[in-house]
Amino acid sequence: MERVLLHTCCAPCSLSCIDPLRSEGIEPVAFWYNPNIHPWKEYQARRDCLLAYAPTIGMEVRVQEDYGLKDFVRHVAGDIDHRCAYCYEHRLEGTAKYAAEHGFTAFTSTLLASTYQNHEAIAAAAEMYARQYGVEFLYRDFRSNFRAGNQRARELGFYMQKYCGCVFSEADRYQKQIDRDRAKFDAEEAARQG
Repeated sequence: MERVLLHTCCAPCSLSCIDPLRSEGIEPVAFWYNPNIHPWKEYQARRDCLLAYAPTIGMEVRVQEDYGLKDFVRHVAGDIDHRCAYCYEHRLEGTAKYAAEHGFTAFTSTLLASTYQNHEAIAAAAEMYARQYGVEFLYRDFRSNFRAGNQRARELGFYMQKYCGCVFSEADRYQKQIDRDRAKFDAEEAARQG
């Protein structure tokens, strides 16, 4: 059975990828490399959920521990609205490099399962780094499995994140609540002064 390095952003997304790969005779080896995930408790919850789940299905996990808050913010601070390009490229470069250095002939990513991510940008970044590091990018469109994978993750009691990963995506996720809270407190302040 061919082994492929599967960049894994979280256990729930992995459920959209593992069975389809195994049905093709491909054994995924999960690779945890996500210096984009913040704050620490979120990073830890996602990593530990993957580490707890993988042994139950006989999947190997490789961990490249890198809680990269400062480095990530340094790279995206000048253009926060376009941070995802850096995020995809940084993680996929790390995956391609790890694959090449550790004897894998190919890699792929659970990022290709999300219906919320820029699928084309992910694939383009992966292709670029596959060429650079001399490994194959195993392209698969896992998005058709996304909803079923998330449902299975809920059934298994997985930690289910509420946002993509970085603190900026967390703010985006909760922006409506932030705006409602601001309006509420502004109205209360106006009433006090009125």
